[in-house]
Amino acid sequence: MSEIRQQVFDFAVRASLGGEDYLVGPSNRDAVAWLDKWPDWPGPALTIHGPAGCGKSHIANVQLARCAGVLVTPALLKEGGLLDILERASHCVVDDADAGFEEEDLLHLYNGLAAAGGTLLLTAKMSPARWNSGLKDLDSRLKAAASVEIRQPDDDLLKAVLAKQFSDRQLLVDQDAISYAAKRMERSLAEVRSIVDGADKLSLVEGRKVTMPLIRDLLAVTSTG
Repeated sequence: MSEIRQQVFDFAVRASLGGEDYLVGPSNRDAVAWLDKWPDWPGPALTIHGPAGCGKSHIANVQLARCAGVLVTPALLKEGGLLDILERASHCVVDDADAGFEEEDLLHLYNGLAAAGGTLLLTAKMSPARWNSGLKDLDSRLKAAASVEIRQPDDDLLKAVLAKQFSDRQLLVDQDAISYAAKRMERSLAEVRSIVDGADKLSLVEGRKVTMPLIRDLLAVTSTG
């Protein structure tokens, strides 16, 4: 087995209903386990929280496809209103719930879904316990609901995701180059895609293989850009 294949094999590869595979490691295993319990959550809501780039939006999209729900955004609430959303679906996902949403909208969405026997997945940078909500009803409901953290990806998960995305593009990249990138890149799954995209384009433009020197050149450019 090649080093890249072994790197990916060491992590559980899950096929998402959204069409992309994702890797399960120590940083996101608890969140994935909670999603696997759906719809048998202890209450109507679950909050997944963690730093930017940890994979919250990706996992939210997985749940969105699984439950055939509605992605609720501030714009959607403004355009169609809460009643329209509740008529369309019994399950909803709110990404970045701690940014840009009116608290009353979240409370009414929670109550409407709970009354209909539906579910609500929220993602946020912080746990609801740290939101300092001005609405006591919303505060008490979300604090009582299940909440699980996704941590920043560690080196092993970053290397596994890098290896998989390079492999998906049929790019032969040795383990030294992948390890070099993982140790020096921003600790973000979103950054993985940027690095793979950049390495792919740079190798085509310059006619070079994706090696540690190419990764070094790419990181030097992105760090100064």
